[in-house]
Amino acid sequence: MRILAIETSCDETAIAIVEVKRLSKSDTFKILANNVNSQIEIHKEYGGVFPAMAKREHIKNLPLVLEKTLKDAKIKIEKIDAIAVTTGPGLEPALWTGIVFAKELSLKYNIPIVPVNHMEGHIFSIFPKKGKTFKVDTNEKIFPMLSLLVSGGHTELILVKNWHKYKKLGQTRDDASGEAFDKVARMMSLPYPGGPEISRLANEERSRVLSGSIAQAVEPSISKKFSRILLRADGKNMTSDEIILPRPMIYSKDYDFSFSGLKTAVLYLIRDLKEKNPNVLENINIKQKIAKEFEDAVVETLVHKTIKAIKQYKIKTLIVGGGVSANTYLQEQMNKEIKKLRKSDFLNTKVHFPVRALTGDNALMIAIAGYYQAKNKKFVKNINKIKAEGNLSL
Repeated sequence: MRILAIETSCDETAIAIVEVKRLSKSDTFKILANNVNSQIEIHKEYGGVFPAMAKREHIKNLPLVLEKTLKDAKIKIEKIDAIAVTTGPGLEPALWTGIVFAKELSLKYNIPIVPVNHMEGHIFSIFPKKGKTFKVDTNEKIFPMLSLLVSGGHTELILVKNWHKYKKLGQTRDDASGEAFDKVARMMSLPYPGGPEISRLANEERSRVLSGSIAQAVEPSISKKFSRILLRADGKNMTSDEIILPRPMIYSKDYDFSFSGLKTAVLYLIRDLKEKNPNVLENINIKQKIAKEFEDAVVETLVHKTIKAIKQYKIKTLIVGGGVSANTYLQEQMNKEIKKLRKSDFLNTKVHFPVRALTGDNALMIAIAGYYQAKNKKFVKNINKIKAEGNLSL
């Protein structure tokens, strides 16, 4: 079966084509083509995605990306067996462009359509690795699974009892984790997208602190060179330990998240520092310390809730997907806690992150999820009923 997938939920215009062979305990996928046209440079000056502009760019780019994808796949569109299209969640103006384009192709070439949930796509995004072929294990031994979905629009913990059998354990009550990264980056006058910039500064601070600790242990006389001390905004000495941000809801009994309060805490911190020194953010050390403490707070909360769910539901497989899953500190801390879990609770939970190229929005993950919809005959009989659902849930 050949699947053509279309993804336009936010600011990436993406189209992919896969060819799938069914086996008894797994399905083998061959990537014929996978293209993403990013709009980051266009939205950068606004500090975030401008929906009307995203819609305009999708309309312009979809025919071009399709042409390139068919050329890369060395296939004619008449050879496609099904079209998979993202119908939500996401920005509705952007979603509609992909849906309308899929409908036009369906009518013109008589190809059936399967609607795909964008978040389910992120769950399937962990399967492709390096190379053009990969397998998706359909063996029930990998269940129950837990999926932590973290992106600019979502922060969710999903219990996966089996493929297409989902239960939402918790979600953010306000800002998503990726959204918080972008907003805090804006407060710190960092470029969009903010997540990578905050992570870069946070890692610089961790490296600096580690260098100071090593220097002090080896030769106390040179420890000042790598000191963790910097000047306060008012001229007094301040250690990095004095920047302490909250971990909202980290110990709540449920599996929900909240990052709005954390974001506000950073806002007040910067405001207080600027009252003493309006140019305080020109100090790179201050930026590094704020970035590190903010990233620590987000990651600690995500990891704590995830480990708690793994213990309660005896999870065999953990999947972390979405744009924030590319965060190296999140990956390090999650793997670290999973290793501890194996020793203390005797749970042999396996953890999977997508390859970096698939952490963001892409059509390959939509093609995989779409194949399983097509495999189960979930075709839409009346394509006029397909609609964009900005708040679609699993």
